[in-house]
Amino acid sequence: MLRLFFAQNSAALAPHIVLEEIGAPYEAVKVDFAANAQRSAEYLAINPKGRVPALATERGILTENVAILTYLAQAFPERGLAPTDPFDLARLQAFNSYLASTVHVAHAHRMRGYRWADDPAAIAEMKRKVPESVGAAFALIEDEFLQGPWVMGDTFTVADPYLFTLAQWLEIDGVDLTRLPRVLDHRARVAARPATQAAIAQELA
Repeated sequence: MLRLFFAQNSAALAPHIVLEEIGAPYEAVKVDFAANAQRSAEYLAINPKGRVPALATERGILTENVAILTYLAQAFPERGLAPTDPFDLARLQAFNSYLASTVHVAHAHRMRGYRWADDPAAIAEMKRKVPESVGAAFALIEDEFLQGPWVMGDTFTVADPYLFTLAQWLEIDGVDLTRLPRVLDHRARVAARPATQAAIAQELA
């Protein structure tokens, strides 16, 4: 059985939703960040990065959303959660990589600037910049990448729960939502899916 290690209000919600979409048996294991459980010897043996998500499979542990989402889509191809055409699959991977390497990192500058700087002034400046940097990234998604009604057009894929997860943080990042009507429509559409509601309910339990 698959085991997903997650924390509340983290990017692990994306594969959690995908697991619900797939409908395969899995176990969701909460890593309590408030208790610093991600730095425990037990969890570091699972993911030495000390972060979530981590997905335990019968072949070993996978980390990083881009890898986990790709694995789930390809391990359950009957669910149609990723394109089979090589070019379209690469486009999906490009989008998910942008979320991981740019959007999520810009968001992390709001509360985890210590990862990149020690100077309090530099950390404060990173935090001040978040509404602009995250807003610019989502404006690009709004104008260029979100084909609609789903990221890849007419077909729901693993990119959609990932975008939804990061879009949930727009308000706390101070982003001007009036510039993002299509992103907000997408967020509401994903939120209405039973798989999304089931995953969120588990994480809040």
